[in-house]
This record gives sequence, structure tokens and C-alpha cells, in this order.
Amino acid sequence: MATPENPTNIAAPGERIEDVDVTTEMQGSFLEYAYSVIYSRALPDARDGLKPVQRRILYQMSEMGLRPDRGHVKSSRVVGEVMGKLHPHGDASIYDAMVRLTQDFVLRVPLIDGHGNFGTLDDGPAAPRYTEARLHATALALTENLDEDVVDFIPNYDNQFTQPEVLSAAFPNLLVNGASGIAVGMATNMAPHNLIEVVAAARYLLENPAASLDDLMAFVPGPDLPTGGTIVGLDGIKDAYATGRGAFKTRARVSVEPITARKMGLVVTELPFLVGTERVIEKIKDGVNSKKISGISDVTDLTDRKHGMRLVIGIKTGFSPEAVLEQLYRLTPLEDSFSINNVALVDGGPRTLGLKELLQVYLDHRLSVIRRRSLFRLARRKERLHLVEGLLVAIVDIDEVIQVIRQSDDSEKARARLIDVFDLSLIQAEHILELRLRRLTRFSLIELESEAGKLRTEIAHLEQLLADPARIARLASDELEEVALRFGTPRRTLLTEARASIATTAASRRNAAILEIADAPCEVILSTTGRAIRVDIAPDGGDEPMAGKPARRRSTHDAIRSRLITTSRTEIGAVTNLGRLIRFTAVDLPSVPSNSIQLAAGTKITDYLAISGKETVVGVVSLDSQTPIALGTRQGIVKRVIPGSWPLRPDVEIVALKPGDQIVGVAHSGDEDELVFVTTDAQLLRFGSALVRPQGVAAGGMAGINLSAAASVIFFGTVNPTLDAVVATVSSSTATIAGADPGRAKVSSMDDFPAKGRATAGVRAHSFLKGEDSLMIAWAGSAPALAVGTDGSVRHLPDPGAKRDASGSPLDGVIGSIGSSL
Repeated sequence: MATPENPTNIAAPGERIEDVDVTTEMQGSFLEYAYSVIYSRALPDARDGLKPVQRRILYQMSEMGLRPDRGHVKSSRVVGEVMGKLHPHGDASIYDAMVRLTQDFVLRVPLIDGHGNFGTLDDGPAAPRYTEARLHATALALTENLDEDVVDFIPNYDNQFTQPEVLSAAFPNLLVNGASGIAVGMATNMAPHNLIEVVAAARYLLENPAASLDDLMAFVPGPDLPTGGTIVGLDGIKDAYATGRGAFKTRARVSVEPITARKMGLVVTELPFLVGTERVIEKIKDGVNSKKISGISDVTDLTDRKHGMRLVIGIKTGFSPEAVLEQLYRLTPLEDSFSINNVALVDGGPRTLGLKELLQVYLDHRLSVIRRRSLFRLARRKERLHLVEGLLVAIVDIDEVIQVIRQSDDSEKARARLIDVFDLSLIQAEHILELRLRRLTRFSLIELESEAGKLRTEIAHLEQLLADPARIARLASDELEEVALRFGTPRRTLLTEARASIATTAASRRNAAILEIADAPCEVILSTTGRAIRVDIAPDGGDEPMAGKPARRRSTHDAIRSRLITTSRTEIGAVTNLGRLIRFTAVDLPSVPSNSIQLAAGTKITDYLAISGKETVVGVVSLDSQTPIALGTRQGIVKRVIPGSWPLRPDVEIVALKPGDQIVGVAHSGDEDELVFVTTDAQLLRFGSALVRPQGVAAGGMAGINLSAAASVIFFGTVNPTLDAVVATVSSSTATIAGADPGRAKVSSMDDFPAKGRATAGVRAHSFLKGEDSLMIAWAGSAPALAVGTDGSVRHLPDPGAKRDASGSPLDGVIGSIGSSL
């Protein structure tokens, strides 16, 4: 290149100038840089799950003797040793990698035992001169047996020391602790998993090499994040396990608790993975200031080392905590997403791996480690047996050995004569010459014979092991089980939206150590005022979970409108008066004991489902059942639809309503059941459910009951034909005046209402007297009975079975308190 001193670009004596194409040079340099970043910095090895800097830190700490049973040393010392011997890069990058290996909120199984401030998700760690560290017991499981030629060693950067190419890894560290890194043109982001579950899957794959992804997911249903929380939606997880790429959402663990005598609050005890409290508080404040979030009075961070994570969010009076929580999930990091990208190094190259491939690469490595370890131990024991056999020869003929040695001029001649006289090898003869006189005792002879016998047994065992790959696999499985028992902990992250299938084969039962995902039987109850609760029931409670239980307690103006037996994790549907079916699970509903059910303790179902306006929920139905769902509308339309015969969406319209019409009742109805309509003018129609053929969601139904002018339906559902119908009437004045004459009621057997055909007018159930303009209908047989009125009110009717009066004369106490309008 021409310079001011050399304008003609002529080489000076002793110099050589070459013209280089810039494009070629940049391509070559960039490829070299990219190769270095991919293979030497950013991506973990699929065998031990470690990046080079992490592997060097653990190995050097092992070489320094920083075991769990010894004291901590300054982090600066560790950083210096690693930088000087193995990793010639900046001390900051080494310390950052070391800090990550200590953080229990980043790694599911920490590998370094830190002493001091190693940081949080919101704050960085203290300087390395202030913190101390030593190896965790789990790190010893990764570095064990390195002195037994189990892996290849490579030179360090200046060829003065050697380092392992990969660690022996007694457990699948990559799956257990995950990894993250950004290389050139690629990146990796792997989620942590539960050690017990991963080991169970690895052992199952050892025994069943042809295992499918579903088989393995029976053991590993999803990630297990160090910070706990809840994973919402499992479809992305299955995609990641199948292809190596996927995504899922994580939610904080939140409970509604009273924080003062008159104030409720949201208490956050677990946050999504890699989300800190300061970030959450900042987003909440931004949302409140911008008026996107309403109902929050204050936020207090009570997190400490003694009690753990605790973030208290105060709720203003008059706001529903559940509704506020839905806003927080939508607008703050209390709900976050995690993208899985399983990229790791396999055979020296980057690959995107699914769950089975990750387990298989690890198992191949582990089997190689055990095979090489067994070969090493076999060679060492054969060498030792060779020496012991020589010593036995020497001790048996010790006098002759001493005479041979004394008659020799030097050690070389003594060695040669021992070889000739006793038929020894060079190594045996050398060992005898170095023998100390104190070993020439009778006790030493016994020890050597015992040692020789033990060595022969061990050699035979190792030879049998190496000759049978199945034995090596069983040994690997047993060692994995031991690691899981030593270091395994229960699952922290709750999985929702799907159940974890537990394999039923004998091998699965033997290997499975899966934390059961809570999916207990329960009863969902919807009250007349629109509150929903969950009642946990015994798994063997059958279809009568409340049998033998004390009577339900209720508020003055509330009663049960709809109830459904299900499980806490099963999706169920809420049917609204506008014809929508909204999917939800009962797990987040307030739970009450079965022996004292307080409906007032429930949450507003409209707030829980985030619906507003004049839309209300009229009932809850099962989506797992194949029994059709029957719907009845205010204008007398009936429809049956089979669950699941609609698109898989959070909500769907399951009936096409006419203008001004709305649903008044919903229930599961098989062909053997009977459907009942009751109208405001006291007409009751009873007909067989089989007369209504199931239709698709786009259909508008068919005629159910013929209505007279100005009449409308006040009740629709399925009714047990053995029950009695209770019909009551009140006047408009007594319906609004507390303590007034409750009106008249009469009890009629269902046999008094013969079954009619669909689309008929039914049978007269009651005759109005002068002044009576409001009708209520209830069904005797349970106390209190629920009565729906023509004015939309809901009242309680105590069981009037003992007060039957066919004439319809006043019955004291039959009509109870006036309920709330739906």
C-alpha cells in the first residue's frame, strides 16, 4: 500500500507487501469470528450442557479442591486461576458466567455454592473481591471420574495445561438447567426442567430405544422453572419437544387475601421465569398512571430472604380482585412468554434438537463414559494384580529373594537375576526391589492374598460388564436413579390446560417419579347472583359428592342455580344468556370446604370470564361429556348441541338467537331425559329430549313451546320426574314490600303434567287470582328449592312436601326471601 514515505508502493529492503482483496479478507475473517463465537463461546455442548467458559470454571475449581466439604474462597481467586490457565479472556466475562452458575433463580440445579451477594433479577452481584464460592455437590456429579480417562483432554491456549473436552456429566445438565446464548446467525434458549422427571425419561429411553415423544412426555410433561409460577398452554411445549422450537406463556402465582380488616389484596408469591419484582412494580405504576389499569391502591414489595417472594397489591374498595388480576396478566409481566430454541453442539456442529434427540445424545455420551471408565479400571486392576502376584512370589521365597539381591553387584544385575530365577516381569522385579522390609510379615502375606482374590473378582466383573452392552445400560440407569434420589426436588411449576399422562406400563411405573399435576375432583357451583365457587371433593365420592355432608349454608338472597361435577384442571364451559359458550377451568375459582359452603365467598363469574354489559352466565356445562347440551330461550326455542362440535376457540356462539331473544336455561340432556318449559302465564310443557335432534352451532334451534301473546319462558331445564312441582304466586305489591303476605303456593306431582309433544302449549300449572301477577316455579325434593319468577327475581322455597295443599291456599313460610334479579 502506498504511503507518504513510499508513494510508489515499492517494498523496502526486508519487507514484503501483498495486495489482498478486501471482500475475500472480510469473508474469511468474519467466518473465523463466527466459528469462534459458535463453538467457543455462545452454544453449549449437548453432552454436558455447558459452554466452554462454564466447563473451565467447574474443572478448575475441581482442580483447586473447592469441594462442598471445604471452605469458600474468594471469587477473585477462582477467576484468576481460570483466566490464567484455561480461559484467556476478560475477568468480567468469567465472573458473569460464574455468577450464573450460583443463581438458584436461573438454574434449576445450581452448580456453585456462593457465599455473599451474587445478585438478583433486578440487581447485579457484588464485585468478585467481596464474594466467595466453592463447588456445589451437584457439580461433583458433573466432574466425577475425570481422572479415569472417561473423556478426551485437549491442550489449553498455550499448551502448558490440559482441559477436558467435555465433562463426564452424571445427569442431563442441558435439560435440567437449560441454556441461553446468542451466537452469529443463531441463538439458543432452552428451558430448565425437573431433574427427577428428566432422569425418569432418560431411564425409560434406555430401556425402550423406540419410545415415542408421547411416551417421553409422560415423564417430562413440561419445563420446571426455578421460580415456579404457572405455565399456561402446553401446545407450544409439545412443538418444542418435537421440533426443538416452540413457545409457552408463564404466569405468576397469585392469591386473593385480606390485607387489612376491610381491604382485599393480590399477593404474588411466584413470578414468571427471569422476571424481577422491580420490573413488575414499574409496569404496574405505568399502567395506573396511564389509566390502563384501574382498581389498584398501592403496591408493596415484602420480599426478603427469610420469607421469600411476596409482592402485595392493594385493591380499592368496590373493585373485584379477580378482574384486576386479569388486567395485570394482560398489561404487566405477571404473564410473560418464553420461546424455546434448542440449539446445541453435537459432534462439533450446531443442531436443533427435540426432547428425544437431547436425551439420546446425552445417553450416548454417558454410555461412552461408563465404557471408558470400566476399561480404565480394568487396566488398573490388571496392573495391580500383576504386581501383587509378583509380591506373593517374593514373600513366599523371601530368603532366596534376599540371597539373590545380596549376591548381586548392583540393582541392574539384581533385577535381571530376579527375572531369571523367579520368572518375573520387569515391572514385578522393579517393584520387589523397592519393597520395604516391614511388608515381609505373615500379616502382609494374608493381605496380599486377600487383595489378589478381590482383584480377580473385580476384573471378572468388569470383563463381563464390557462384554454386555445391556449391563452397561443398566449400570447407567442405576447411576441416574441414584443422582435423582440425591439431588431431585419436587416440581415447582404448575402446568395447566392439559393433564400429564402417566404411563401405565411396568417400566413406566418403575421409572416414573413425576410430580402429580393437581387435577382433583371438584364441584363447580354457580349461584343465582352470578357468583362461582369450587368445592373440592374426595376422588371416590362418585356422582354424589355431597352425600352425607352437612347442609349448605347460603346468604339471604342467594341460591344454587347451576352445578357441575368435574376436575379442577378440566376445561368446562360457561353458557351466557346471549348464546356464547366460554371455556375456562375451575382451578382459580375460590375454593370452599364441602361441609360449609358459603356462596358469598365466590367470585363474580362475569369478572372471572371478563364479560360485561348485560351478558350473564345462566349455567356451566362439561366439555368432556358426549351428552348433548340442551338450551331453552325466552321465546320458547329449544336446541341440543353436542359438546366439542365447534371450533377450538376460547369462546363460541353455540346458538343463533333471534333479535330480542336470550337463553334462560341450559343443561346436559340425553335421549332418555325429559325437558321442561315453564312460562309466565303458568303453562308447563314436558316432552322427551329425543324429540330434539342435535344441531350444529350455527343453527337457531327449533320450536320448543308455543307461547300465548305477551308470554315468555321463565324456566327451562331437565327435571327429575319423581320430583314435585311447586308453583307460587304473589302480587306486585307483596313482591316489593318486606314482611308482606308471601302469597300462595301449591305442590303438584309431575304425574299431573302429562308429557306432550314438542312445539305444543303444555298444561296449565296454576290459576291466577285477583291481584296476583307474578309466578314462581320450583322443584321440591331439596331444601331450599330455587324459584324463578316472572319478574326475573329468584327466591327460595323451603321443601313444602309436608304442606301439600291442592287447593292452593296460603302456606306460611313457603315463600322465603326475595332474591336478586339475574
